[in-house]
Amino acid sequence: MTVEHAHPAVELRQVSKWYGSFQALHAIDLKIAQGSRVVVCGPSGSGKSTLIRCLNRLEVPEEGAILIGGADVTSKSAASQAALKTTGMVFQQFNLFPHMSVLDNCTLAPRLARKEGRAQAEARARVLLERVRLADQAEKYPGQLSGGQQQRAAIARALAMDPEILLFDEPTSALDPEMVNEVLEVMIALTEERRTMICVTHEMGFARQVADRVLFMDKGALIDDAPPEAFFKGEVSDRARTFLSQIVH
Repeated sequence: MTVEHAHPAVELRQVSKWYGSFQALHAIDLKIAQGSRVVVCGPSGSGKSTLIRCLNRLEVPEEGAILIGGADVTSKSAASQAALKTTGMVFQQFNLFPHMSVLDNCTLAPRLARKEGRAQAEARARVLLERVRLADQAEKYPGQLSGGQQQRAAIARALAMDPEILLFDEPTSALDPEMVNEVLEVMIALTEERRTMICVTHEMGFARQVADRVLFMDKGALIDDAPPEAFFKGEVSDRARTFLSQIVH
């Protein structure tokens, strides 16, 4: 059965962000439908990470509105707080709590935010750790894991709140090359679900395989918004074609 949604999963309206005198985002307009798989790419300093961090209010824009499921999360209303709980974030540097086991990292948010009992939270966390192939690492601490294992644990932690929207901020860029595929395989498996996924990445193979839209940013502006087939055929701006020529072999 197809579920009709009244609002886009994510909508940005004329969003601008400054750091002092430096403008990181320039009047971004964007709508992302429920269930979409969007890859955001561009050169370093193009505003990609700032954009995705604004989506769950880790950064707050000075101008414009950001709507999650129709609720403006730049406000501090009850509706915006509820909307923010529908997003999960996977960071470049994992951001696991080093003093807590992998299992406890995955149960903390459900226990605090949802008041779940320990047994319920742990049962769900173990299912998620099985999905990311870490069931046998549940009792270990992050420092005992490889980088790829830590990032897979971070994905399980993000899934623990059963988010409708998953945000990834360059999830493989801090990994050794041999660990990249193990994380991408987990992310590819997640695309079989109906969640909205927005991923900042330079992994163009991932974009080709799973994205239904590719966004290209440069100097804080959204330059191109294209389906993968058109994007990789070069049916985009000159700036995006130059970028592609440098990273696609």
